[in-house]
Amino acid sequence: MNKTYNFAFFDEGSKREIRRATLKAIAIPGYQVPFASREMPIGRGWGTGGLQLTLSLIGKDDVLKVIDQGSDESVNAVNIKKLVSDTTGVRTTDRTKEASLIQSRHRVPEVPLQRDQILVLQVPLPEPLRNFEPSEHETKKLHAEREYSGAWLMLFEQIMKYGIMATDADHPVMVHDRYVMAPSPIPRFDNAKLDGNEALILLGAGREKKVYAVPPYTNVSSLAFDDYEFEIESFANHSCILCGSNDVFLDELVDEESGEAYFQCNDTSNCLEMVNQKQSLGVN
Repeated sequence: MNKTYNFAFFDEGSKREIRRATLKAIAIPGYQVPFASREMPIGRGWGTGGLQLTLSLIGKDDVLKVIDQGSDESVNAVNIKKLVSDTTGVRTTDRTKEASLIQSRHRVPEVPLQRDQILVLQVPLPEPLRNFEPSEHETKKLHAEREYSGAWLMLFEQIMKYGIMATDADHPVMVHDRYVMAPSPIPRFDNAKLDGNEALILLGAGREKKVYAVPPYTNVSSLAFDDYEFEIESFANHSCILCGSNDVFLDELVDEESGEAYFQCNDTSNCLEMVNQKQSLGVN
């Protein structure tokens, strides 16, 4: 642990302020709670909201995992992990099951989360109504009045233009039958993981100065029409070239030499665990 800084970088007053906002967010699922976003040693837009939540909540006994679009070894994940580790001395891990606190960008881990785990999602744009209403004052009124016709109209326009709901990521969800929420830019494949999850899910936007939450066992449903159901990304007839999984989110890659496409697990640590399990069982 770096003795130059206070434990977890922030002063205790800053941690308390962020925790108070977090408690309010947990009490009102899906509601965006403003908070005094601090200056961080990383640029805004690189996960400062999620990092502030992590630093305000982490304790000496926690085990930390940081992932970026499914990878534990990306530049963003490694730097955030190093900052938290250097200022707390906590143990880090690549295994989802071992972690008590998980910070993620753009993915919910493939391994089901458990009670007493916390998932922190980094959020660039927390307001799901911003695409059609630029005024913060007006979006607050729309949420208060539960006036979400604009969100439905946005999806309807996509269907009229493309024949499908064309939200590749960050598809809006209804939380606790009350608030429409931006789930962060996770793929549609991950939306269902928010529903009834045993873990506490926190979402932080540093640049927009907002924090919101999905408490354990909360009802979360993706916005959809009766005659145009919500559909996730399809990987039918494809499996991971390394571990053989076909029920996870896959990345389509291209072999540089042959030019042929192949599929590989997006969640790299889960893929490695699957490979190791098969090797230990003698399965090819």
